[in-house]
Amino acid sequence: MNFSPKPQYARWFMIISSLVITTLILWNVLLFFEQLKESERSKMEIFAAAQKALAETGDILPKGKDARQLDASLSNLYLLIVSRNNTIPTLDYDIEDEVYMPLNIPNGDVLSQEELAQLAQEYSLANEPIDIVWDGVKSNTIYYGNSSIIDQLKYFPIALLLIVVLFIAIIYFYYLTSKSSAQNLLWAGMAKETAHQIGTPLSSLVGWTEILKTEDVNPDYIKEMVKDIDRLETITDRFSKIGSIPDLVEVDIIEETRVTFDYLENRSSKLIKFSIDLPEGELPVMLNKQLYGWTIENMFKNAIDAMKGKGDLTVVITRDANYAKVLISDTGKGIPKNKFNSIFEPGFTTKKRGWGLGLSLARRIIEEYHDGRIGVLKSEIDKGTTMQIQLKLVNDA
Repeated sequence: MNFSPKPQYARWFMIISSLVITTLILWNVLLFFEQLKESERSKMEIFAAAQKALAETGDILPKGKDARQLDASLSNLYLLIVSRNNTIPTLDYDIEDEVYMPLNIPNGDVLSQEELAQLAQEYSLANEPIDIVWDGVKSNTIYYGNSSIIDQLKYFPIALLLIVVLFIAIIYFYYLTSKSSAQNLLWAGMAKETAHQIGTPLSSLVGWTEILKTEDVNPDYIKEMVKDIDRLETITDRFSKIGSIPDLVEVDIIEETRVTFDYLENRSSKLIKFSIDLPEGELPVMLNKQLYGWTIENMFKNAIDAMKGKGDLTVVITRDANYAKVLISDTGKGIPKNKFNSIFEPGFTTKKRGWGLGLSLARRIIEEYHDGRIGVLKSEIDKGTTMQIQLKLVNDA
């Protein structure tokens, strides 16, 4: 396995590059937005100048046929400029008559002068009004708002900012996932190496056991040694499977649960009262025996710890149409409802010397490897907890 930190350089380069590119895009959008507003300001100034010129045309031009032709041409030009304003909402305020004349305002014709005055005040906050001055006297004031394009674009930077935040969140999640993946590889590598290291003395113990069988040794001693060796082989097999996709075979979950139950009952404190309630017949499911046994052991040990070595531990197996359910109950201190999910997180433990890996490993074995479900079914403080494992039955069950 490769635990080299080199891939982290590429990851950080990608993160920084993405942030720089996103920042440049946001900056350019803001510049474009300001340029668009300035363009509309220029259009409104031309609009105001055209209105003023249209009214002054007859006064500023000389009389005569050529003058009338020029007057008509300029009037058409000014009218064209005025008529082209069909996107910017505008209020032309006639100071002398104190009247607002709406243009490009939805339902502007039915609005009262008071409502138009209020709208003009709103426009003045968005854009500076343009005054039309004739002979040194201000005759009109043009108030204008933002076109529908700008109104839509003004939310674009916010949307883009949200996209940036989401993008950063995705990168952060990716970083955490990559970090977690690297840690998982490390743990898997350590587990496999542990299994390999145990294998050497284990093989030697098997050989010594065979030699002792030929000596004058109490057979009961050898029998117990063989049990412990088998146990070590099971543990070695479990560790060797960490980080690999285990093989699943069709087995009876009732029998597999009973085997682990009997083993732990015989090796636990007599202050723990074990009881098991099993249905008749078989409940075939797809299992990896070693990993399932490991899960049951972890749950039993957590239950015993919760009872502080004294209490009742009950196992009940039931079924419904599609699933086999294993319920493990204790009479321990219970689990607060807000901790039902936390207890399965890696590192979560209430023990002073605990690693917080037992239930985390159990969830991974059941949910990731066996496509099942594991969780707290119910719990009451100082009364006990019931945990449930749910596995899909084989189709022909």
